Amino acid sequence: MTSRNHRRCTAWWAGVSALLLLVSPARAEVDAAAGWWHGQHMTGDWFGARTAVEDRGVDLRGRWRGIYFGILDSEQGAGNAFAQELSFWLDLDAAKLAGWEGLRGLSGFVEGRWRDPGPEANPNTYVEADSLFNPSRYAGGTGWRLMNFGLRYAVPEFVGVKDGLVVTAGWLQPQKEFVTQPLARLFANNAMGSAEGLGGNIPYGSSFSTWGGVLEVRPVERLYIKGGLYMSYFNPTDPANRGLHFHGSRSEGNGLFFMGETGITPEFGAERLPGSYSFGGYFYGEDNEEFGGNKYGFYGQGEQMVWREDGEQGLRAFSLFYFAPPENNDFSFYTQAGLVYQGLVPQRDRDLLMAAVAVGQYGDAAAPSAGQSVFVEAGYQVRLNDWAFVQPFVQLVTRPAGTSAVGDAAILGVFLGVDF
Repeated sequence: MTSRNHRRCTAWWAGVSALLLLVSPARAEVDAAAGWWHGQHMTGDWFGARTAVEDRGVDLRGRWRGIYFGILDSEQGAGNAFAQELSFWLDLDAAKLAGWEGLRGLSGFVEGRWRDPGPEANPNTYVEADSLFNPSRYAGGTGWRLMNFGLRYAVPEFVGVKDGLVVTAGWLQPQKEFVTQPLARLFANNAMGSAEGLGGNIPYGSSFSTWGGVLEVRPVERLYIKGGLYMSYFNPTDPANRGLHFHGSRSEGNGLFFMGETGITPEFGAERLPGSYSFGGYFYGEDNEEFGGNKYGFYGQGEQMVWREDGEQGLRAFSLFYFAPPENNDFSFYTQAGLVYQGLVPQRDRDLLMAAVAVGQYGDAAAPSAGQSVFVEAGYQVRLNDWAFVQPFVQLVTRPAGTSAVGDAAILGVFLGVDF
């Protein structure tokens, strides 16, 4: 090789090496960005710290949710509202924390939350619906709020069933233990996303916290029986108490609140299509006639995959009914039903197309002329990744307060979510 060719070759390799030095950091940055985007949390792994603390039994999570309501027509005309919620959870695994296997199954938990308290966050300022049919699931319990804390013990194996006996005690939210419908909670409105009918008559929903305990038994793998006993008290979801009203309302009269539920989780057909069905009831005791005194009611609910396209893709249905005596209840009957299709659009296997309707029949405790309210919501959830989604939706409300005195409402909106 001539000296000239040698110099050319040396210069070429030097140029390639310089280019590789420039490209390598850029490639590393691209790989890091891709790993972050496809990770489980927006805040990533905290440079390895999240995995390290989780291995020691500490799980800290957070999320932000926002809903924009573009009110096209309502009792108070057109307008806009933007509701927000910020939530944090801390779960502790006692066995991992102590390094002692004898504590396996014992865990602790605490949750805190903030919701925008401003009037511009509540679309019901325009719609004037009964609180059960508020277009926003984030209108109650606004401001900073302690939601729950306590202990849970799941017996590793009970009568041959894994986690066959579970005991939970502390400052609890009954909504997290009973009438759970994950598909209904995809929706932006209060009736489906939080109150599930019961919240129209008693303090039940995502803002009600109280002292209590829950016992769940699974005699066989797909059958469970659950009971919960709680303290009931006057006006528990008042934003002013910040979820810290631990003594209840002694001057108004505390009472006992009992919920019981039994359910099955079968799989049907050759495709083993999963389902969940339950029936339950409650007694809400309160020595306060202003609120309506003692109350009771019954409910049944079901969720079922009715057709599977592939894996988790396919069509699911859900329904719920709830009835209570009309004499001292705002609602004597409530029902909701809906459909959710995952992966309808090609190459969008995790997106969700959804539609549902809720109907409430007013009882004697409501306005004498009240009849029914009907709420319809449909939307499409675009899953951006594991930790973010965008969900455009439309809402239609007929007789929002049960009478023709309040006009119907139509809303276009966007539901947004980010998990930290």
